[in-house]
Amino acid sequence: MTDRREAQLARADYTPATTTLLAAITHYARSLYRLRRGNEVTVLRGDEPFPAMLAAIAAAKRSVVLETYIIEDDVSGLKFVAALIERAEAGVDVRLIFDAIGGFGLDAVHVERMRRAGVKVVEYHPIAPWRARFNLSHRDHRKILVVDDEIGFTGGINLSDDYVPVSAGGRGWHDVHCALRGPVVADLARIFRRTWIAEGGDPYPAPERAEDRPNLPANIAARVVDNSRRKRRGAIRRAYLAAINAARRTVLIENAYFLPDRAIRRAMARAVSRGCEIAVIVPGRSDVRAVEYAGLYIYRWFVRRGIRILRWTGPMMHAKTAVVDGMWSTIGSYNLDARSLRYNLEVIVEIIDADVGAEMEAQFRVDERMTTPFALATWESFAWWRKALAWLAFRFRSWL
Repeated sequence: MTDRREAQLARADYTPATTTLLAAITHYARSLYRLRRGNEVTVLRGDEPFPAMLAAIAAAKRSVVLETYIIEDDVSGLKFVAALIERAEAGVDVRLIFDAIGGFGLDAVHVERMRRAGVKVVEYHPIAPWRARFNLSHRDHRKILVVDDEIGFTGGINLSDDYVPVSAGGRGWHDVHCALRGPVVADLARIFRRTWIAEGGDPYPAPERAEDRPNLPANIAARVVDNSRRKRRGAIRRAYLAAINAARRTVLIENAYFLPDRAIRRAMARAVSRGCEIAVIVPGRSDVRAVEYAGLYIYRWFVRRGIRILRWTGPMMHAKTAVVDGMWSTIGSYNLDARSLRYNLEVIVEIIDADVGAEMEAQFRVDERMTTPFALATWESFAWWRKALAWLAFRFRSWL
């Protein structure tokens, strides 16, 4: 470890329980900034996220803050509307941020119902030019829920029937969320507050700082990484790059809109040259067809360099996860594309823990069974017009 790293550890008062964890932190983490020990992380998938989130809201005693890109006027979305209303009427301080474009499908009647019940609501970047904070291109793509400043949730799941299993009447989209406890929850709550105030919400007392929160016995090292501030627009990308560059064995990624920039692509290729297995699960058929076509054009680059591209065969694959060497993991809202890098508010949780990493890697192997590999022959089998569309879509990748 370098002297600089030792000094950073000392300033952070970071004393991991084992030298194995310390070695993993110094190897995979780009920075110790906001890296917290003493957390619990529960990975949520399938039919687990919505019940866990709704149960946490129902148990709220003091506060609920919820930030989402999409909240639909459907069964799932209205369950959250009802849950927020019930807690607000019970005297809990309830605040909601939803994106103006993502929440376009939510009837204004329900927004008014929430406000009348005492839910404080902020619409992020209205799409009406005459309204304050109008901005068409910059969107709030994050998914944050924090209850009583004690339990937090984040990941890729919006509040929509899209994520409900087909057997329960939903569309069965594949995605991953997580529940967090410990000091890292304070960082999630403070990120919400910063956006709330920036978007004109009424000021309220800042949550307790993570440094002042007690550590939990689980002792998982975790960091919430966001890109709210201009100087940190590339923070999430840098976390991905550091982990890929540090990979010794595997880099396993699931990403819904996978159009990585040149630096990420080259880092993945270098990892292959070091003997690492690199595999990426992408949608077989995307809900954004232009992104799907752009991906088809660039997938050949990866395949030629020994990177496996695996196309999901079920309903939409919407996850944004990665696991490196079964030790470094991430779950969040960040897509490896230009929109997440340049335009959207995003958040991930970076996790350094062998147990969580093993769970994430095992799940990737299960998910892999639901895919078909993209091969050079796949591209050659396409009709000329499909190849032309792919070429054209790739040229516009910076705006997709």
